[in-house]
Amino acid sequence: MSSTVVFGASGQLGQCLRHVSQERNMDGIIFPAEDQANILDTDKLRTVFEQHKPAYCINCAAYTAVDKAEDEVELARKINKDGAENLARLCGEFGTTLIHISTDFVFAGTGNQPLVETDAAEPISVYGLTKLEGEQVIPAHAERYFILRTSWLYSEYANNFVKTMLKLGREREELRIIWDQVGTPTYAIDLAGCILSIIERQNQQYGIYHYSNEGVTSWYDFATAIFELSNTVVRTVPIRTSEYPTKATRPAFSVMDKTKAKTNLGIAIPHWRDSLKVCLGRL
Repeated sequence: MSSTVVFGASGQLGQCLRHVSQERNMDGIIFPAEDQANILDTDKLRTVFEQHKPAYCINCAAYTAVDKAEDEVELARKINKDGAENLARLCGEFGTTLIHISTDFVFAGTGNQPLVETDAAEPISVYGLTKLEGEQVIPAHAERYFILRTSWLYSEYANNFVKTMLKLGREREELRIIWDQVGTPTYAIDLAGCILSIIERQNQQYGIYHYSNEGVTSWYDFATAIFELSNTVVRTVPIRTSEYPTKATRPAFSVMDKTKAKTNLGIAIPHWRDSLKVCLGRL
């Protein structure tokens, strides 16, 4: 089997890709250490490509500190835009298919209908803007690419909302949680499965895709489900976004339509609540 190189291998999605690839007994997937495969170090990147001549390159590396990005604009842009461009250039040169992970934050989130891939991307935060810029530089350099926009990523790995809620639920009697931001949680194990299915099937229907779990929820209802399914007893209080000010503005509605992914990629997508049960069973 031809090789696949995963950049950002130590992050949440990178760890999920390692887990799922082992479950599927997929050979030839390489997870280089960060110091060997920093997406801002073009010399080291070239060495990786020359050594492995990958058929696929998965870019999980990103600057994801949404609020800090408002102050660290250039760093966020370097990682999210320049890093994506560095990989796209090498993918174009080596004939490698790029699978790049993006975000629902490329949208303003002011509507109330599920977002399709062709809807206008109008980010309202530095994080969202730099991720959009990363999307936009890829087609200029790589002909073969999949850009997967995802949302509300969690898993048993790394830091995420589910693990934070479980921790706080054990420590506190009451939690105040935002109810007027609506979207869909995504179990990173499911997203990893989608990515690996693209590779297994050698799918060539390139372009931008939306991938999250099925269904719709708010952060408040998501937290309530976490506590209910984990038998955690804590009082939850719904609050508006305005009661919990943050440096970066979040999309109020970022539910994504997955019709294109289901049709072109031939994947089944679980409901967020079913995937949450699976994750909680592994924690």
